[in-house]
Amino acid sequence: MSNERQSVLNDLQSRVSELFRASPAADLERNLKALVNQTFARFDLVTREEFDIQRELLAQLRGRVLELERRLADREAGVGRSSG
Repeated sequence: MSNERQSVLNDLQSRVSELFRASPAADLERNLKALVNQTFARFDLVTREEFDIQRELLAQLRGRVLELERRLADREAGVGRSSG
């Protein structure tokens, strides 16, 4: 390819790039990103790691509650037998 053709292609590419940068599409993309970021900022979001930690804690607490309920039921059954 000749130098002149290469220069014309480079110039065309430069002008097209400049046209896209100056077009409303670039503004639209920026505005859309800002809107999405603003929307997510309003939500009370947590990371996946934080979610997994809380889920594990909940499972442990659920197990403890079940164990306490079982122990309470055993005591109540024992009290019922001794008073009867």
